[in-house]
Amino acid sequence: MKRTEAMKVGDIITKLLKEDNIDRQFDEQKVVYLWPEIVGSGINRYTVSRYVKNGVLYLHLSSAALRNELMMSRTALIKRLNEAVGSEVIHDIVIR
Repeated sequence: MKRTEAMKVGDIITKLLKEDNIDRQFDEQKVVYLWPEIVGSGINRYTVSRYVKNGVLYLHLSSAALRNELMMSRTALIKRLNEAVGSEVIHDIVIR
């Protein structure tokens, strides 16, 4: 067996995640997890459910007024979500 240069465990895990494209799925779930921190408790209170599928964040809200408000500020919200995760994960938001 040939010896290679030693690598940190964190670097090995990151490499494996990128090879299997699991890092993108991990980042999508991170957006769902960070939602309450990003939007605050007021908006989170009216969020019935949320999930990410193929880079699209699907939100179900119980307030029609809040739904309209978030629809108007979708681009700013997408920017804040991607900044919180640290990569371009979300490219659209569907609010129901």
